[in-house]
Amino acid sequence: MQDWLNLAQGPLFAFCFLVMFLGLARHVLLQVHMLAFRKGRRLGNVTWNRVLRDSMGWALPVRHLIPGTVVFSLISFLFHIGGILVPLLLADHVVLWEAFLGANLPSLDPTTADSLTLVTIACMLVLFILRVSLSRLRAMSSSGDFVLLLLVLFPFLSGFLASHPAWNPLPWEWMMLLHVLSAEVLMLSVPFTKLSHVVLYPFNRISVIHWQLRPVHRLRAMCRRLREGPRSRCGWRRLRSSRKP
Repeated sequence: MQDWLNLAQGPLFAFCFLVMFLGLARHVLLQVHMLAFRKGRRLGNVTWNRVLRDSMGWALPVRHLIPGTVVFSLISFLFHIGGILVPLLLADHVVLWEAFLGANLPSLDPTTADSLTLVTIACMLVLFILRVSLSRLRAMSSSGDFVLLLLVLFPFLSGFLASHPAWNPLPWEWMMLLHVLSAEVLMLSVPFTKLSHVVLYPFNRISVIHWQLRPVHRLRAMCRRLREGPRSRCGWRRLRSSRKP
């Protein structure tokens, strides 16, 4: 079992991380190419102060909460905080990052890490329940959304159980192997799913110059499913008007 764990934590981890890194780098390069070469002439007319305010406004989306989804949005915001901080700054993870990257990195203290992990797990469970139980959110969700929630949930849950033997129903080696393998499956899925918004977020939110990342036809389809009336209520006309900054 230890040999399998060493394989998962060593060469397999390096391979999965490399696939994730190269896949995300490809996304970024494609978006930079789009901005620089296809929209280069129009960038001179962009109001960059407005772009920065819009991006920061979506990072803390208090003004963008949709009536009926406030609880969902706030829980999702907490989930994103834990989903980013715990994988990056957990002390055991930092050891792997330092060995792989060759750099000294800060880490979370155990109490903070445990608290963030439990909050993130609770948020994922609530998000799953809300997506299933509320018709509005169910209409906005695809089967892939539920699969991604489970893909993210399992590394957090297995990692927490592996670090707390009193709650762990399996031998430590088995649970740790499940944790590492589930995390690597998640890493492989990042460049090929909507999880790639971890790097696409700036391009997606700067709709003034990159509006096509939120295509109109998808917004129309969502409006039809939600049965919200005329197209103008869904904001697609506003998106069309943003094509010319």
